Amino acid sequence: MPASVHDRRWWILGVLCVVVLIVVIDNTIVNVALPVLSRELHASNSSLQWIVDGYSLPFAGLLLAGGGLSDRFGRKRVMQIALGAFGAFSLFAAFSNSVATLLVARSLMGASAAFIFPATLSTLTIAFDDLSERAKAFGLWGAASGVAIAIGPVVGGALLVHFWYGSIFIINAPLVLIAIVASAYVVPESKSPLRRPFDLAGLSLGTAGVTLLTLAIIEGPSWGWRSVTTTSLFALAALSLVTFVLYELRRDGPLLDVRIFTNRSFSASTGAIAVNYFCLFGFIFLITQYFQLIRGYSALSAGLHTLPFAGVVMLATPLGASAALKFGARYVVSAGLVLVALALAWAGVVVANAAYFGPVVGLMVVLALGFSLVNAPSTASLMGTLRPDQIGAGAAVNETTRELAGTMGVAVVGSVFASIFGPSVRAALTPYLSHGLTRSQLHGAVSSTHAAQATVAHFPVALRPALNTQVTNAFMEGLHRGCFVAAGAAFVATIFVLTQLPRAIPVKSDEIVAHA
Repeated sequence: MPASVHDRRWWILGVLCVVVLIVVIDNTIVNVALPVLSRELHASNSSLQWIVDGYSLPFAGLLLAGGGLSDRFGRKRVMQIALGAFGAFSLFAAFSNSVATLLVARSLMGASAAFIFPATLSTLTIAFDDLSERAKAFGLWGAASGVAIAIGPVVGGALLVHFWYGSIFIINAPLVLIAIVASAYVVPESKSPLRRPFDLAGLSLGTAGVTLLTLAIIEGPSWGWRSVTTTSLFALAALSLVTFVLYELRRDGPLLDVRIFTNRSFSASTGAIAVNYFCLFGFIFLITQYFQLIRGYSALSAGLHTLPFAGVVMLATPLGASAALKFGARYVVSAGLVLVALALAWAGVVVANAAYFGPVVGLMVVLALGFSLVNAPSTASLMGTLRPDQIGAGAAVNETTRELAGTMGVAVVGSVFASIFGPSVRAALTPYLSHGLTRSQLHGAVSSTHAAQATVAHFPVALRPALNTQVTNAFMEGLHRGCFVAAGAAFVATIFVLTQLPRAIPVKSDEIVAHA
C-alpha cells in the first residue's frame, strides 16, 4: 500500500462512514413521513408502501451491478458519480408534488445507492492492511450503518416538526456535496487488478434474479404467499439465479466467482449477517408500531426512544471487531447471535405497559450488543476470504444479503404478526356486526392496528375501553409471536456458526493492494 494511503487511512474511514450514513438513513427516514405524505399527496396505503419499497427494490437488485462496475471502472469514480446522481434525485424527490413523481425519484435514489455502497466496503478493505486496524475500521463502518438505521426516524421526525415533507430529502444535497468533495481529496482510487471482458449476461441474470426475489418478498404479505403472482415471481427468481450460477461457473472471468460460497467462512459469515438483519428489521417493524400505537408516542418521540439501541451499537461494534481478533470470530459471532435470540425472547414476554426504563430499554440494549458482536466480525470474515479481484463483488454480496434479509425480516415477522392480530381483532369485533358495525369496517379493522383503533373510536363510549384492550392484547400477542419466530432464527444461526465458521478471521492483507 502506498504510504500516502496508509497515512490518511482514518480520514478515509471517516469519509466512507459519512457516505454510509447518507445512504442508510434515507432507507429509514421516510417511514416517519408516511402520515404527512398520505395527507399532502393524497397517497393510498399501497402508494405509501411503494414510497418505502421503491427505494429498496432497485437498491437490492442493482448492488451486484454496483460491485462489478466498481471493480472494473474504479471504486472511487463509480462512488462519486453515484453520489452526484443520488443528490440530484434527492432534490427531485424533495420537490415532487405527486405520488407518481415521488415514486420515480425514490426508485432512482435507490438505484444510485446501489452503486455507492459496495464501493465503500471495497475501499475500506484496501485502505487498511493491518489486521487489527482493519477489524476496528470494519467495526466503525458497521457502527455507522447500525446507527443510521436507528437515527433515521429521529432525524425525520425533527425535520417534519419544523419543515415541510421535502426537507427529509433535500437534506441529502449538502451531505452529498460534502462527501464528494471530501472523497476527491481523501479517498484513493482502486480497481480490480485483473482486466477481463465485461460480463453483461452475468450482470443481467444476477440483477434480474435479485430484483424478482426482492419484489416477491416485499409483495408476498399483501398478495398472499401462495398466490399465483407471488409463487411465479419466486419461481422466476430461482430460475434466474440458478442460470446465473451455472453461467458464472463456466466463465473464466466471472462477475462473481460463485465457488466462494463453498468456503465455510464466507457462507457462515453471510448466513450470520442475514439472520442478524432479519432479526433487526423485524424487531424495528414491530417496536416502532408499539411505541406509536400502543404507547401513544409521536413519530419523533418514538425515534428518540430507540436512541439507546443506536448508542450501544455505536460503542459496541468496534469492540466486537477487536474481540473477534482476540477470541475468534466463531465465538464472538455466536455469542452475539445468542444475545439477539435472548433479547427477542425477552421482547416476546414484555407487557404492553412495561416500564420504558426497565424491560424495554433492557431488551434494546441486549439486542444492540448482540447485533454489534455479529456485524463487524462477520463482515471482516466474509471480506477476508476474497481475492483482490473479488472485493467489489464480495462487498455487493455482503450488502445484498443485508438488504434481502432485512426485507425478509419485515415480510416474515409482519406476516406472523398479521396472522395473529387479524383473527384476534375479527373475533373481538364480529359480535357487533348486528349492532351497527359494517363488514367493510370490520375488514378495515383487521388490516392494521391503526385501523382497528379508529374503528373502535366509533363505538359507544362505554364499549371503547374493553375493545381497545382487546385490540392492544391482539397487538401484543402478534408482537410476541413475531419476536419468538425471530429468536428461533437467531438460535438456529448460532448452531450453524458454531459448526461452520472458522475460529480466526481469514484476512490475507498482503494480497490487498490500493492503487492511489
